Amino acid sequence: MTKAKFSEILDGYEFCAFGDLMDTQAFLSLERGTVHIVSGDMELDEEPPEDIDGGPYLSLPDKSELKLGKNLAIEFAEEHLPNDLSTVLGFFHKSCAYGNFKALLERKGQLEAWFAYEKAAKESRLRQWCAENDIELI
Repeated sequence: MTKAKFSEILDGYEFCAFGDLMDTQAFLSLERGTVHIVSGDMELDEEPPEDIDGGPYLSLPDKSELKLGKNLAIEFAEEHLPNDLSTVLGFFHKSCAYGNFKALLERKGQLEAWFAYEKAAKESRLRQWCAENDIELI
């Protein structure tokens, strides 16, 4: 079983999720429990280990793997804005869905509740992913 710091896994996930960097990935060393970022989009301060391509590493999940995108927004609307659910569903059939969703949340006074809900879901689902991959969090 690999032991790793949850804070490092969360940081690696968030770094790659920020701005949806297409050619950036985070990997967990199954031997050392350390997180390494690999990017073709930007120059990083730290070089990844030489064996990252063939060594014992596990790619951290992305937003879609954890179902933290559209589905989470719809879950939130079902729980917190049931009268606006059809409006929220309509947002996700057009461009600028998240901008429209967040504007609705702001108008309804639910933006802070959304951020807390999203954060809790992200952390919970990352912890679940760790458990499924035999990663002991320290």
